[in-house]
Amino acid sequence: MNKPHIHPSPGAARAARLFWALPVLTLSLTTGAGAMHIAEGYLPQTWAFGWMAACLPFLGVGLRSIARKTAGEPKAKVLLAMCGAFAFVLSALKIPSLATGSCSHPTGVGLGAILFGPAATAVLGLIVLLFQALLLGHGGITTLGANVFSMAIVGPLVSWGVYRLLRRVKASPAVAVFCAAALGDLLTYVTTSLQLGVVYGNTAGYLAIFAATQIPLAIAEGLLTVVVFNVLEKYSKTELQALSVL
Repeated sequence: MNKPHIHPSPGAARAARLFWALPVLTLSLTTGAGAMHIAEGYLPQTWAFGWMAACLPFLGVGLRSIARKTAGEPKAKVLLAMCGAFAFVLSALKIPSLATGSCSHPTGVGLGAILFGPAATAVLGLIVLLFQALLLGHGGITTLGANVFSMAIVGPLVSWGVYRLLRRVKASPAVAVFCAAALGDLLTYVTTSLQLGVVYGNTAGYLAIFAATQIPLAIAEGLLTVVVFNVLEKYSKTELQALSVL
């Protein structure tokens, strides 16, 4: 007996099309803009390869986590792809920073960390950063390890931990999502400041420079992540419950 075809609701279909269209729009708007995370060539080889090595265990665990969470669950794969698109778009939108070799931008990884955990989000972040480095000149190949560690490892770990903690103390989903996304964004830039500070000195100076642009961006990212989470809660509640998000 053939299984009946399941057709998504019009609202869910529109949301999915929007998520898939956003990366294309972002690519058209940012190509040639010279955006960057930590830019190509701004880290000595020792530090560049050191950060790459530090990322490898997290990526290995992340690949296993993705395989486990999406096994036999095609809808979970769609949600995972949406989280990747969300991170790609937000982290490609940059605001110039006075900090040499970097810029300020949202990260977008909080949503993936909340839904799939920090390990799976590390792999998403690697893919996002690699495509941005190759297609948008945003970041670099030699600095890929450092950018992955700050945006795809530290940020998601903070977001996931904050969300779980706040839900455990009975905070509402909206409050937990907002705090998780905003604090994950901020800790990403604390890590970036440390990465640049250990090479060039004046870590406090990098923190002060980033704070002027990153605090408002973190608040905006938190609010936007709440909006997206509410849409997913409406149309994909069963999947969120299966992922132990709700």
